[in-house]
Amino acid sequence: MSANSFDSRGTLRVGDESYEIFRLDKVAGSARLPYSLKVLLENLLRTEDGANITADHIRAVGGWDSQAQPSQEIQFTPARVIMQDFTGVPCVVDLATMREAVKELGGDAARINPLAPAELVIDHSVIADRFGTPDSFAQNVELEYGRNKERYQFLRWGQTAFDEFKVVPPGTGIVHQVNIEHLARTVMVRGGQAYPDTLVGTDSHTTMVNGLGVLGWGVGGIEAEAAMLGQPVSMLIPRVVGFKLTGELPAGTTATDLVLTITEMLRKHGVVGKFVEFYGEGVGATSLANRATIGNMSPEFGSTAAIFPIDAETISYLTLTGRSAQQVALVEAYAKEQGLWLDPAAEPDYSEKLELDLSTVVPSIAGPKRPQDRIVLANASRQFARDVRNYVTDDEEAGKESFPASDSPATTNGVPTKPTLVTAPDGTSYELDHGAVTVAAITSCTNTSNPYVMVAAALVAKKAVENGLTSKPWVKTTLAPGSKVVTDYFDKSGLTPYLNKLGFNLVGYGCTTCIGNSGPLPEEVSKAVNSADLAVTSVLSGNRNFEGRINPDVKMNYLASPPLVVAYAIAGSMKVDITRDPLGTDPQGKPVFLADIWPSEAEVNDVVAASIGQDMFNQSYRDVFAGDEQWQALSIPTGDTFEWDPQSTYVRKPPYFDGMRMDPEPVADITGARVLAKLGDSVTTDHISPAGAIKADTPAGQYLTEHDVARRDFNSYGSRRGNHEVMIRGTFANIRLRNQIAPGTEGGFTRDFTQPDGPVAFIYDASRNYIEQGVPLVVLAGKEYGSGSSRDWAAKGTALLGVKAVVAESYERIHRSNLIGMGVLPLQFPEGASAATLGLTGEEAFTITGVTELNEGRTPRTVKVSTDTGTEFDAVVRIDTPGEADYYRNGGIMQYVLRSLIRK
Repeated sequence: MSANSFDSRGTLRVGDESYEIFRLDKVAGSARLPYSLKVLLENLLRTEDGANITADHIRAVGGWDSQAQPSQEIQFTPARVIMQDFTGVPCVVDLATMREAVKELGGDAARINPLAPAELVIDHSVIADRFGTPDSFAQNVELEYGRNKERYQFLRWGQTAFDEFKVVPPGTGIVHQVNIEHLARTVMVRGGQAYPDTLVGTDSHTTMVNGLGVLGWGVGGIEAEAAMLGQPVSMLIPRVVGFKLTGELPAGTTATDLVLTITEMLRKHGVVGKFVEFYGEGVGATSLANRATIGNMSPEFGSTAAIFPIDAETISYLTLTGRSAQQVALVEAYAKEQGLWLDPAAEPDYSEKLELDLSTVVPSIAGPKRPQDRIVLANASRQFARDVRNYVTDDEEAGKESFPASDSPATTNGVPTKPTLVTAPDGTSYELDHGAVTVAAITSCTNTSNPYVMVAAALVAKKAVENGLTSKPWVKTTLAPGSKVVTDYFDKSGLTPYLNKLGFNLVGYGCTTCIGNSGPLPEEVSKAVNSADLAVTSVLSGNRNFEGRINPDVKMNYLASPPLVVAYAIAGSMKVDITRDPLGTDPQGKPVFLADIWPSEAEVNDVVAASIGQDMFNQSYRDVFAGDEQWQALSIPTGDTFEWDPQSTYVRKPPYFDGMRMDPEPVADITGARVLAKLGDSVTTDHISPAGAIKADTPAGQYLTEHDVARRDFNSYGSRRGNHEVMIRGTFANIRLRNQIAPGTEGGFTRDFTQPDGPVAFIYDASRNYIEQGVPLVVLAGKEYGSGSSRDWAAKGTALLGVKAVVAESYERIHRSNLIGMGVLPLQFPEGASAATLGLTGEEAFTITGVTELNEGRTPRTVKVSTDTGTEFDAVVRIDTPGEADYYRNGGIMQYVLRSLIRK
């Protein structure tokens, strides 16, 4: 029950139903607030308890100073939690382990139970092993169940053991698309109350639902577990960046072009830790699908959320996707009653403002390794010519091919070339060279949720086939839609055969290529790439293109709209300027250009209007939690606690609560620490905890081999996140990681200073030696440390390797929070300083003092860092809220929550 200090409790009647609401207009200053802060304000009004959430917190939001730096902590209570299986499995493993820990400490295991709806969508496990055939989907699903049976049995147990926990089985869709199409409420109804739908999710792209007016963002699995158990999310009232949209997108551009433009603008502006909110006349001209695409990319430009207010477009989408008439009416009535309905002419109070005229957007791609590195499509081949030099050996400079002349001076340079003959299984042969597109994937929630770009891709395929064009033989072509609705409208429109003709057969309903589940390249292609060390490329309609993520054979990765993915599959190389060069020739030998097969906006709109209806959504989601016969046939254990299989290589009981006592040990300073890794800028959570393939000659591969797992059954790191033994060995094991204290190496290597002269060793092996000798570890890093996925294992693995502190130039929000949640101290170099400017080599021993101030209930602003070589500096303590300090004092968020539940 709310303390209701502002007398805000009221009633809203919609049709024959009445709902309790908490009126925002009872709080002074609420009318001028941005949409997102109004949602936070309602959250505090409804959950005010006089202790953790007080009238002063509510006044602080109502009186928000848009120009102030964040300093006021509030406790946000999300309405629900959403998960995907890679991050969700360890969440459920942790909950199962917490039940046992509660019993051991004398508590009631049933207290470990979600207190808010928690939904998990299995979408990250399907791998595109089979492609280009009519039965690719069926074969991949069969392989998926074979590899993941233990995990799926565990999740089915969780669905029966925990209240308020539901699982969307494999082969249904991608979590974020399922969220916007079915799970999102926009306005929640629970216990007779109506209130804004809010959430946290264990995937960074949870922000896709922001396009539906739902405030939510990605958190680490450990924070999500706490939220499920009723623990509010501690946060500072953020700065809010207003992003004004004007005009309309020009013909020939797509939502992907728009979102890459916005990503570049916001990453350049700097929005880490801030909310971004879209407003202005141009919002009305932005379809819900396009809004969701923009929201999806929020982690790529660094914001916590990227939200659109509710308006008529929201209502139309909720109706289309099969929400009940009463629910749709409630959303509209509630939004208008609470001042949450978009006023296109309004100018809310924002901390900062940007503006984009949609008519200025041009076709674009991004790459070769970061989503924010936008490239105008017309310049793509020339930019490739420059970038490829970073991926080839110096001795190839002698073998250059001339590059087509243009107005750009850069094109006078040559492009490295290394033609390599490949013979296919059917006896045909072709030459493979740098820049060859070896993966062309229509994949990921970012774009496969958007019918306009998906239909555009299918129309490009249709026109290409009609002009006699085909995909190049070396291109692995895959189609992995975000929901079954996509294949329904492809079938209804008659476009499926054209996609199939180009090899874009359905491979699965899941993330596939974007998460690193692209599957192996054809053997002959892989062999040629590796033997000649070719810098080949992938083009995918996803949101992530980080190094080593997409495919171990592919060095350069480009994000593009689905129709451009089809075009590049036909062109076959990034050297081709697809805006000027012909993609191929028709049967009469006439050149066919991209413009010849690019559909008009009217063509796309006509297909969308004729092929997509409410009935499709109703049918697809009628029994969404039931699953198919394979899912229902899985045998599962029973009981409140899980029956751990000691032979399992997928699901094992983790050690987080081993030896835990009710009272935490005091926080201690760190002395005599050695450097496990010294890293550069933009080290992502993929670098720290890869999700892709497990190599046989790594510690993780060796562990699986020792446990009698055949190489073909290794599966991926992502699929084995329920087994801490694999994940510890996989931490910092990305094949593209460059650890500066082990120069000349690439991958999970370091120097082991427990041995004479510090020989190069696997990071895991060295960490075991350090732990045995009682030596704490630190990591040194550059800017944007931990960017990318909200991957809790990037923090869990770091902690289990024995790392006590990370010192970086700057952090991405989620990873910094996750480190604290695992008891690792995040420190920041002084402004303008870095490991390089301080002369740190990584060979020093470090001592960090001043940490013990936390035992006195205070969080020090800085701590003293000193080395055995005489270097000293004051590092900024990045424990940003009192709540985070409580987590750190307890050794982590899970330990804090567990102790809190037992004491209640």
